[in-house]
Amino acid sequence: MCEETKAIIDELIENRPELKNCKSSIEQAFNLLKQCYTYQGKVLVCGNGGSAADSEHIVGELMKGFRNVRRICDENKERLQDEFPEDAEYLSSNLQGALPAISLVSQSAVFTAFINDVAADMIYAQQVYGYGKSGDVLIGISTSGNSKNVVNAIKVAKAFGIRTLGLTGENGGMMDKICDVNIKVPAKETFRIQEYHLPIYHALCAMLEAEFFKG
Repeated sequence: MCEETKAIIDELIENRPELKNCKSSIEQAFNLLKQCYTYQGKVLVCGNGGSAADSEHIVGELMKGFRNVRRICDENKERLQDEFPEDAEYLSSNLQGALPAISLVSQSAVFTAFINDVAADMIYAQQVYGYGKSGDVLIGISTSGNSKNVVNAIKVAKAFGIRTLGLTGENGGMMDKICDVNIKVPAKETFRIQEYHLPIYHALCAMLEAEFFKG
């Protein structure tokens, strides 16, 4: 963990001292995600309602620059130059380094078809089965920790070598028993739990960016 990464989590706890007991699980979550990206894996994210919106939010922070500039490497600039010399400068200057991530909540065609034709509580599980590979990470967000469609997705992920990270309230629910890492925030009310989830996943995204896009 680099110095900038350590500073980010320290700042989170300083600003939100009530999350002190979550520090260890946040660090474990970071290491889980770091390993995934080190070995060219990707992150899948799912949740319901406000947690669905958080899923989209997380992907938005991972797939483009968040707090740092993410210029593409010289090798990729050269590839663009070789293929499209007249457009290479524009393409290179407007591409940003990405940490591959897919929000499972936003694919309306497969979503509605599977809900209608098969089983509503298996839609995320089906997407994990279709997209996931060993070494990827599934982030499941559920304030109760018991959302059936999220729990089923985690079960399928674990069966096929996909690591699992949960974001829940303080009870943890079923997800606390089956996730590789589960971050349980100190709240019981749904909206309070979600208010804690945001600074945590912002910190994780910033930590990953600092680790993989130094300078």
